[in-house]
Amino acid sequence: MEPLLLPTELHLRKFVAPEIVFGVGARHLTGRYAYNLGARKILIVTDPGITSAGWTEQVMQSIKEEGLPYVFFDGVTPNPKTREIMKGAEIYHKNNCNVIVAVGGGSVIDCAKGIGIVGNNNAAITKFEGVDRVNVPIPPLVCIPTTGGSSADVSQFAIIMDEKEKVKIAIVSKAVVPDVALIDPQTLTTMSPFLTACTGLDALTHAIEAFVSNVSSPITDLHALEAIRLINGYLLASLEAPEDLLIRSKVMLASMEAGLAFSNAILGAVHAMAHSLGGFLDLAHGECNAILLEPVINFNYYAARERYAMIAEAFGIKIAKRRPEDIKEDLLTAIADLRQKSGVTRTLRDIGIEPRHIPDLTRRALEDACMATNPITPSAAEIEGIFNAAL
Repeated sequence: MEPLLLPTELHLRKFVAPEIVFGVGARHLTGRYAYNLGARKILIVTDPGITSAGWTEQVMQSIKEEGLPYVFFDGVTPNPKTREIMKGAEIYHKNNCNVIVAVGGGSVIDCAKGIGIVGNNNAAITKFEGVDRVNVPIPPLVCIPTTGGSSADVSQFAIIMDEKEKVKIAIVSKAVVPDVALIDPQTLTTMSPFLTACTGLDALTHAIEAFVSNVSSPITDLHALEAIRLINGYLLASLEAPEDLLIRSKVMLASMEAGLAFSNAILGAVHAMAHSLGGFLDLAHGECNAILLEPVINFNYYAARERYAMIAEAFGIKIAKRRPEDIKEDLLTAIADLRQKSGVTRTLRDIGIEPRHIPDLTRRALEDACMATNPITPSAAEIEGIFNAAL
């Protein structure tokens, strides 16, 4: 029997995830987990903003309480660069570290993964682009995420900025799944409103793309739909009440659920195009996703209309006995409304993209690993059309 004729529940799928500790105070367990992983010396990877917010110091204190030595690398910028990874790997080797602790958002965690790849494989990070190309596992990695959207702390993805080629590369490998994710909603309380909105919309995009992915599964579906419900229900509330830990925990939970979904079902055209776009202009990833989400759904819709109808239902849209085109319009309106109310309102033209840039952006997007799991395989002309629709 051909595998594609089997019910979805019988398709061969794998599901990978780290050990997860979720809840207020999880960050204070860093030292204990590093000790349990056999740490002799720890490389802490973070960035200046997280350090100034106080989260890095609290993690360091937890490590000190276990009597573990550590060194500190905070040279990470948004969209982690190849040179930052090579610098971090140099510090890792020079100090004979054997465990990495990442304190920060997706950029910090992806940088930490990159450092681990280079540290144990002794090659330039760009050599590992693609799927299952990391031959030697990375060192034990403990992640303390401080944003509610990237989900790098639970995923088998690392997204790195190739400065030479001006493109983001995707590394997808079980070898980069963190050992432990200490997910503490309290760390979200120092996020700016714009970062809160962008990362929340990133989580929404993860969930939507995972749910319509051509390698989704019943397990990823559960996580994806719940993440959509949570983002729709709590993202705007988190902007209005940033100190409310219950609301922040709902957004952080959505991020985790979306991460478990996309790490295993992979993504689609939104992310492939966003990686191309973010690499070209070094832009915020969540904002790129938000700009592209609606035109990609419009393009994909009839290739997965039953799945998009279930997404619409997760947004609270009634779907019974309604025409597919009406459900589609209501879903697009709901997403546009959420984006506008959260303050992520710019277009591609607003962020500096011109029509002359689109052919090159299209070429790079079609080379991205995430395009393979989009529900329909687009042509170059169709990707150009989506970019033009987002101008």
